[in-house]
Amino acid sequence: MQSEIEELWELRDEVSLQSAEAVAAVDAAIELLDTGRARVAELVAGEVVVHEWLKNAILLLYKQAQPENSRFGPFECADKIPLKSGISASGVQVSPGAVIRRGSYQEPGAVVMPSHIGIGSYVGEGTLVDSWVGIGSCAQIGRNVHLSGGVGLGGMIEPPMARPVVIEDDAFIGARAMIYSGARVGEGALLGAGALLTDTIPVIDAATGEELSRGEVPPWTVAVPASRPREFTGGTFGLPCLLVIKHLKKGERHDKARLNDAVRTPPVVL
Repeated sequence: MQSEIEELWELRDEVSLQSAEAVAAVDAAIELLDTGRARVAELVAGEVVVHEWLKNAILLLYKQAQPENSRFGPFECADKIPLKSGISASGVQVSPGAVIRRGSYQEPGAVVMPSHIGIGSYVGEGTLVDSWVGIGSCAQIGRNVHLSGGVGLGGMIEPPMARPVVIEDDAFIGARAMIYSGARVGEGALLGAGALLTDTIPVIDAATGEELSRGEVPPWTVAVPASRPREFTGGTFGLPCLLVIKHLKKGERHDKARLNDAVRTPPVVL
């Protein structure tokens, strides 16, 4: 299948993507993503590995598909990507108002409040996707993560990023935080409300003033939004950064980030 998709991608402007063979190949790749048997990206030995052919399958789907009219409650939609089906048998809790696209995967035990989950994304077991969260295409979220209300996670379809946003296991993302451009939040990290993280945002240790990274919050730390002064011709301006104000022991939960097991009681799948 990978070789078929790679060939279609290379010849996408020269061959018909509407042929039965091309449609079947792309649909089979999307089905792998939809059932969790494959992921656009994953952590291998601590590094983010992107499976480019699966991303290309999604892009090919956008070129193949035509908008189809559907109903979403009282609303009429015209969308190229259909909604995910079979949720009631998946062991995932989904509240009314959640929009989950086909080609995304949520592990059993995930909880999804009214929110939007894009194609190619992955949500781990025990993760809570709170109200009005936007999960961009191909974003990868680990297990037992808390995505607070209004969090935005960027996708990798447009603009085409080399890697997606990655939120590792046990992380806690505060309300209205925005994470884009392939940024990464490490295992067990807590990101404060309103934080902005992209691949160019400096992450600074408050205790030393040392710049720890660009666009990556270290595991088991507490990071909050801040700014640092920069001189320009027009004056001194504060540019955004993240400030690591606490280092946690592995497995330690910050007091403000303790999870409620009652919310994560898995449904009984009949």
